[in-house]
Amino acid sequence: MKLGVFTVLFAHLSFEEMLDKVKEAGLHAVEIGTGNYPGNHHCPLDELLEDEAKRKDYLQKVSERNLIISAFSCHGNPISPEKGFARESDETLRKTIKLASLLDVPVVNCFSGTAGDHEEAKYPNWPVTPWPNEYGDVLKWQWENKLIPYWKEIGAYAEEHGVKIGLELHGGFLVHTPYTLLKLRAETNNAIGANLDPSHLWWQGIDPVGAIKILAKENAIHHFHAKDTYLDRDNINMYGLTDMQPYGEVQTRAWTFRSVGCGHDVKEWSDMMSALRTYGYDYVVSIEHEDPIMSVEEGFQRAVTNLKSVLIEETSSEMWWA
Repeated sequence: MKLGVFTVLFAHLSFEEMLDKVKEAGLHAVEIGTGNYPGNHHCPLDELLEDEAKRKDYLQKVSERNLIISAFSCHGNPISPEKGFARESDETLRKTIKLASLLDVPVVNCFSGTAGDHEEAKYPNWPVTPWPNEYGDVLKWQWENKLIPYWKEIGAYAEEHGVKIGLELHGGFLVHTPYTLLKLRAETNNAIGANLDPSHLWWQGIDPVGAIKILAKENAIHHFHAKDTYLDRDNINMYGLTDMQPYGEVQTRAWTFRSVGCGHDVKEWSDMMSALRTYGYDYVVSIEHEDPIMSVEEGFQRAVTNLKSVLIEETSSEMWWA
């Protein structure tokens, strides 16, 4: 496996400064935002699509530092009832898939999206309980009329371009668990898989090692994010896991995103790395920094140090002892 970083945390740096920073830290891969929620600070999407010379120069700057681009990321909501944002999310996703194909980047990461509750809805609706029955009716309508038709089309488009889609399992979106990912994959094609981020599993009560086993057995992990979550039991007792307080309210929030090793110990991260290797994932572990009580630099370096101590980089040896 290779260690990388989702470079949005270095948006204050130029493209080449960012690459130098990543190389200096001893990493091997960059995951680059192309638009929507992550922005496109290090990827002028339209310019690169239009100009082959610029694409070659872009790739050369990466490769001359012995780095690879593990994925392009354009998290948005392409099935949102907010028509403008849905259109922007869809257009950026299609352009990103095309650019990934041109640059031999194997994965595009994004969200599945969340629809409204009917055709004239103004805002997304995320049902999380089957009763009263209207919630179940809304969820069925969303899947059958919005989610599956959209991802059937995009899955086919990605497959045509030789690109895999890594859907991030994130609360607030229709695909947020191993079950919902595999359900959508069964309705679409195998280009659809997971960008697995354990931080979003922990707060839902899902064991990341268990999720890795479930998804990797189906060859459905296309990319992996490294971000931690601290669970505050006292605050969970007050607010529950669907806590709606702003992320900055760290003292009272039920859970908070943390740098790797600050929510769960390094042994748990070692178990995840071992599960990934055991079940066939041998690609990039991409650091994501969203820790509200650490600076970008300190949070990044903490993650690098902890992950380097548990990442399995070399191929396994023969069992000479048996």
